[in-house]
Amino acid sequence: MTFSILLVDDSMPMRSVIKKAFKAAGYSASTFHEAASGLEALEKLSDNWIDIVITDFTMPKMNGLEMLQKMKHNDLFKHIPVVVVTTEGSKEKIDQFMNSGAAGYIKKPFTPEQIRDMITNILGESHDNDQSDDSDSDFDF
Repeated sequence: MTFSILLVDDSMPMRSVIKKAFKAAGYSASTFHEAASGLEALEKLSDNWIDIVITDFTMPKMNGLEMLQKMKHNDLFKHIPVVVVTTEGSKEKIDQFMNSGAAGYIKKPFTPEQIRDMITNILGESHDNDQSDDSDSDFDF
């Protein structure tokens, strides 16, 4: 099974790194949508079926926390799991994300295995993981 994944980060290189991590974790056939801000992400959510949102915190126009809060107050989007991937690692900020409805949190730098484990925990085992080894496990994104 493949997933429709919305990557939300104002850094195009970071979106590419996260996409590469997903592919290395076995989600190579998934569909990726991208947004550079929370505001743009809400527009993408209105136009596309999305299984999971992966978002950064610090972005222009609307940060990841504001986007998460708007999603959780919208009947069409509140069921979509949101994972925060960010350098912001304070306990207070993590608690704020989780209390606002985030399904998970990954601190940068991260490994493909962390992405795989988080998605498996949230969406289940049904993905197209064709990898039989952990050859990318030495590699932090």
